[in-house]
Amino acid sequence: MAKLIIVVDKAQDWAPFHQYDGVMTLPAYLKWSVKNKQRTRVINLCRQAQYLGTGYYCSLLAEARSHHVVPSVRAFNKFNRHEIADIAEEIPGTILSQLNKALVDETSTQLIFNIYFGETEHKALKKVASYLFDAFAVPILRVELQKKTNWQVKTLKIGSVHKLNEQEQSIFGNTLERYSHKIWRVEPTNRKYKYDLAVLVDPKEKFPPCTPKSLELFSKAAKKAAMDTEQIGARDIHRLAEFDGLFIRETTGVNHHTFHMALKAEREGLAVIDDPNSILRCGNKVYLQTLFEQHKVPMPGGIMLFKQDEDNLERAADTLGLPLVLKIPDGSFSRGVVKVKTLTELRSQLSALFEQSAIILAQRYTFTEYDWRIGVLNGMAIFACKYFMARNHWQIYKHGKAKTESGGFSTCAITEVPAHVLDAAIRACAPIGDSLYGVDIKQDGDKVYVIEVNDNPNIDDGVEDLFLGNKLYDMIVEDFIRRIELKR
Repeated sequence: MAKLIIVVDKAQDWAPFHQYDGVMTLPAYLKWSVKNKQRTRVINLCRQAQYLGTGYYCSLLAEARSHHVVPSVRAFNKFNRHEIADIAEEIPGTILSQLNKALVDETSTQLIFNIYFGETEHKALKKVASYLFDAFAVPILRVELQKKTNWQVKTLKIGSVHKLNEQEQSIFGNTLERYSHKIWRVEPTNRKYKYDLAVLVDPKEKFPPCTPKSLELFSKAAKKAAMDTEQIGARDIHRLAEFDGLFIRETTGVNHHTFHMALKAEREGLAVIDDPNSILRCGNKVYLQTLFEQHKVPMPGGIMLFKQDEDNLERAADTLGLPLVLKIPDGSFSRGVVKVKTLTELRSQLSALFEQSAIILAQRYTFTEYDWRIGVLNGMAIFACKYFMARNHWQIYKHGKAKTESGGFSTCAITEVPAHVLDAAIRACAPIGDSLYGVDIKQDGDKVYVIEVNDNPNIDDGVEDLFLGNKLYDMIVEDFIRRIELKR
């Protein structure tokens, strides 16, 4: 659990709020030292936000002490006319549309309000507040809107806690309570758990990367290692700083809340699986194709097809032969992946897929009865499965209108996997990172082809854990603890 410190210029600035022993003046904070290398968060409420003022120095020195601080020095440096003007001009049209819709009945041409840790009392402006907090992560952001033809952001300033009126103090206090949930709890002197891990899940997800039973087994393994786990959802993004680590057990995507949560958790100093770089790199098959080429990872022959090129049809057929496989860059669970057998099919499918992406990956088709799935964690193989193709289908998943079917599986010991399959899996992960990956590999005799690397591999009870059992969860817990302690 991180220790939270709140720094103020004068003790009286905190007088309207709950008493908390972590509230300090700047001189007291600089004399204070953390115990047992505990991760430390700092909320900087100093009055002087200008360059070389007390607020600036608080954040500067907090970063020098490897404490996570809000606002960061970079946030302070953003508050110059040029960058603020750029941000205001680049607010997405959807956000501005919502802003104008929310204020359609507003009779004045000016509106000034505060954003507290990304929240505002104006419920209709919730998305605007969230967007501006992402751009300018400060505890209190004072926003001035002006209406000419449409509403626009006129000015942005860092607000001061000592200037809040009684009503604003109440809103600020309640928001801070949500943002830093655990500061209002009295910590027991004999804490049972040394670490706190958030596990991101979506109970409504159709194909989650963990079954409820496997999540339960992971939680039991964590508790044995003095790590408490709590399942959270997308709405808990403001609570991430409560934890020491984030384990994403929801299917990830770059244009998705899972990526934003991974990014925020990493900024907060948490140990994160899946880390944002892995989500970015594994989430795009075109990227992986280029990466594998650079690092000489064995893969099916393939070429990239561009929407504007007129010779895509002939180039794909002549280079790869028929049948071949077409893939959109960010497909998952066999979606966005099609096999074409004829030039007519190729023409039709290319036309359809180019509606979804400007680049399509074409690959040589290789039939195998199963794909290897090698689980890799921190550069080491930890589990191995054979995923068999769905009945009467060329892929593991067969998506129908009514239901999705999948093939069988066979789990085996790492020692039973051919050496060249393991070698290909490790080589494929090396340029991506040291996170938890699932590498899909086709084996054709002495030849192997890496199909893709998944940043969010399934770990289901009775499947991936069938050979190792509880030891598999112990290994992941141990690696999380290693990552957490490296952050300290």
